[in-house]
Amino acid sequence: MAAAGVGGFEVVVWGARGTLPGCGPNQVAFGTETCCVEMRVGGRRLIFDAGTGIVTLGREMAAEEVRDIDIFFSHAHYDHIMGLPFFVPFYKPGTRVSVSLGHMLDGRLAGELVADLMRAPFLPIGPKIFQAEIEYMTFKPGDVLEPGPGIAVKTARLNHPNGAVGFRVEYGGRAAAYVTDTEHVPGQTDKAVLSLFRNADVVFYDTSYTEAEMAKFKGFGHSSWEEGVRLAKAANTKRLVLFHHSHMRDDDALAAIEREAKAAFAGAVVGRTGMRFALEPVPEPARPRREAERVR
Repeated sequence: MAAAGVGGFEVVVWGARGTLPGCGPNQVAFGTETCCVEMRVGGRRLIFDAGTGIVTLGREMAAEEVRDIDIFFSHAHYDHIMGLPFFVPFYKPGTRVSVSLGHMLDGRLAGELVADLMRAPFLPIGPKIFQAEIEYMTFKPGDVLEPGPGIAVKTARLNHPNGAVGFRVEYGGRAAAYVTDTEHVPGQTDKAVLSLFRNADVVFYDTSYTEAEMAKFKGFGHSSWEEGVRLAKAANTKRLVLFHHSHMRDDDALAAIEREAKAAFAGAVVGRTGMRFALEPVPEPARPRREAERVR
């Protein structure tokens, strides 16, 4: 895949599953990889989460000789970080990778978390083996990050065990949000989540469960596709991507959910590996003729 040019805004899904990669022949139609979404924004490459989907993405980035990369963690549960040690650009001299997180409730920094992930006896290598220039960034939910000119990454705390952060990327008058993992309270609207959804062109939302399953999994930190639809309608969201699929859900079940979600909200779609969204910049309003003549 060629990189988006300066001024572009393209979103690519590299993994949409939660908890575990797809297991068996009945979990392949929507991709087998866990959470990883890339946003190619204004000539920069932003990555949200490092599930197993980041492995294939890293291979492509290495082949393209991408030298400047920003990774943002929603949180550090296994399905969101298990691909990180296998991200090829980490091992490429001359590459700069920024790793940012803001969900930690115990005060640990981003670099400490990566070192804790890559340690014996769980892995035989540690982050000292990386040959790229790594910059570790720790932020607080609510901060607005600026990874590049004209790019705003807004953040908000989510309702999830051990903490999690949702993101909203704004550029060129367009917006894409990555909102996983979070649990809604029935009958209440999470205002922080709603703000991430507001007028967005595309939103990735945690839809691990159906509404009927929520009571059974109360406290697990996940939401439903029905809540996603409610938020999308309330926030005037254009496209809702059902994300973080339950590891118990097979392809037929996901296809059935997609049909139900589309009937409730035409802009709904089940996330799958390889899915792409090209967000065209909002054209500037035409200037009045007299003003244009004065400029000339």
